[in-house]
Amino acid sequence: MKGETADPDLPPRSGLVGRLHMGLGRLAILTRLRFSLPLSLGVKLLATNAAGEVLLVRHSYVPGLALPGGAVEPGETTREAAVREAIEETGVEIPDPPRLFHVYLNRALANRDHIVLYTARDVRQPRPPGPRPEILSARFYDPANLPEDVTPATRARIAEVLEEALPSDHW
Repeated sequence: MKGETADPDLPPRSGLVGRLHMGLGRLAILTRLRFSLPLSLGVKLLATNAAGEVLLVRHSYVPGLALPGGAVEPGETTREAAVREAIEETGVEIPDPPRLFHVYLNRALANRDHIVLYTARDVRQPRPPGPRPEILSARFYDPANLPEDVTPATRARIAEVLEEALPSDHW
């Protein structure tokens, strides 16, 4: 099929369709944040396996590899949301409760978005989830040899957690 690729780590959409898909996804997020919510609360999980590799996902609606995560639902704690999102997006098993690492302001999304970062170690991915419209890939990567398209914010979070760098207050 035109625009498809055999590499699971590359977005299958390219050209005009791919740019429209990503643009509409970003527009929907920004519209929701600017016009319907006073502020938003999201979570991310920096998970490592027994080999010390970092779990990253590729979303269909934004470019680059990032940490799994998403919105906190009503009645849900941030830790519950981090676990739920990671399982939904990646199919991982998390043996111990994730630990709170830091809370960030994400100025890129209407200056109203806050992200709570949790960490989890020794997670397992018995089998990656099947194809989904939102997630193009979910797998572990060696933090010393990350792909070029890991987002800058994700690289910063990996350095903060794994290299014990001073956390920023901004995503």
